[in-house]
Amino acid sequence: MNLDLFGEPAAPTTKRIFIKAIEARYRNEVVRDDAPQWVSMRFTQPQQVFEMFRDLRLETKEHFIVLHLDGKNRIVCFDRVSIGSLNQAIVHSREVFKTACLSNAAAVLLVHNHPTGDPTPSQEDIAITRRLKESGEILGIKVLDHIIVGDDEFLSFVERGLL
Repeated sequence: MNLDLFGEPAAPTTKRIFIKAIEARYRNEVVRDDAPQWVSMRFTQPQQVFEMFRDLRLETKEHFIVLHLDGKNRIVCFDRVSIGSLNQAIVHSREVFKTACLSNAAAVLLVHNHPTGDPTPSQEDIAITRRLKESGEILGIKVLDHIIVGDDEFLSFVERGLL
C-alpha cells in the first residue's frame, strides 16, 4: 500500500487511456466547372457518368473513382480510391467500401480511366468488378455500374453485359 507524506493511504493513481476515434468529414472538391444541370438529378444512364468525368481522359495515370449514391441514385460524395500508373491502379474492396459505409451509400458507381484511350476492359478490370460486386452484396451496397473512360468514348459494364 502506498502512503502519502503524512503516513495516510495515498490516493490511487489514475491513468488516462487514449483510443483512436473515427469521424467522417467531407470536403468539397471541384470535379468539373461546366457541369450540366442533370448532375444534381438522378443518374439513370452511363452517358451521364461519362459526361461528368470525361476529363479523366486527359490524365496520364489511371484514376479509380467511386461515386456514392443515395437511395434515389443521386451523388452523396465521391472517393478517389486510387491513382496508379499508366495501365494499372491498385484497388481493394476494403478501400472502396470503407468510405461508402461512412457516407451511408445505398449504391456505388465505379469509374476509372484508361490513359491509352481504349476503354476495353482488361481481365483485371473484369475480375475486380466481380469482386466489388460480391463485396457490395455482402454489405448491402449495390454496385450499379463500372464505367471506363477512354479518349472520346466510354464502356459501361452494364451495357456490355459484364455486370
